[in-house]
Amino acid sequence: MPFTDLQASIERHFAAGSDAISDPDAMPAFLSLRAALESGQLRSASPDPSSPTGWRVNAWVKQGILLGFRLGVLEDFPARQHSSSGLSFVDKNTFPARHFTASDGVRVVIGGSAIRAGAYVARGVVCAPPMYINTGSFVDEGTMVDSHALVGSCAQIGKRVHLSAAAQIGGVLEPINASPVIIEDDVLVGGNCGVYEGTIVRKGAVLAAGTILTRGTPVFDLVHGTILRATEDQPLIIPENAVVVPGSRAISKRKGQEWGLSLYAPVIVKYRDEKTDLSTTLEDLLR
Repeated sequence: MPFTDLQASIERHFAAGSDAISDPDAMPAFLSLRAALESGQLRSASPDPSSPTGWRVNAWVKQGILLGFRLGVLEDFPARQHSSSGLSFVDKNTFPARHFTASDGVRVVIGGSAIRAGAYVARGVVCAPPMYINTGSFVDEGTMVDSHALVGSCAQIGKRVHLSAAAQIGGVLEPINASPVIIEDDVLVGGNCGVYEGTIVRKGAVLAAGTILTRGTPVFDLVHGTILRATEDQPLIIPENAVVVPGSRAISKRKGQEWGLSLYAPVIVKYRDEKTDLSTTLEDLLR
């Protein structure tokens, strides 16, 4: 089915609400969309040089994912289907766990990890247990998803990204037209980082351990003397090669000043250079 036809079909079934459940054409349309997502032919957000952010949200793809939840029914996925982990699951039958073989070139290390149907995982990706990749997400070549890391629904992860232990990349399914979290190529996301609410991290950036980025988080660029913020129309965007660390800023009014309190504030302390690159080469030895 051409994607133009698939888009029209998904939009029609999504608009039908609960009536789609009884439409025999709805499930085949959803399964076609799911297969296209898993092959990487479709994405919930795509690179688009004409867009102010460099990315275009494909709202109809998100509609298709939500349609899958509407059409699905709860089903037991017994442990025998997941012999490597010995775990059993109960979930919508439209979103089972994905299974990989050596020919796929994806390294899923033994342990309690799961990759949900509808997620694209490219060759050369390394998944260290336990980690989770949710539906609609896109994880490109050579990326490492480390232990306890989450790739949320529809998140877009570029090539050679390192999501360190306990990094959380938030999912964005609704609102339909909202941008998902986007981590571009060659980004290092440190341990216990959290990136949420449609934030875009440009290629080559480094997020030091413990950095939290949200739509409401101002980022203080010490190098250029500017403050980066999301706007009504644009998400928070971390510049290319920026090195961001957790910081704080003093509260200068009322009780906050009296009590000597400060607020969390991410700070760009430098832009990536040769020394920074040397500190990130360890991951190459793990592949």
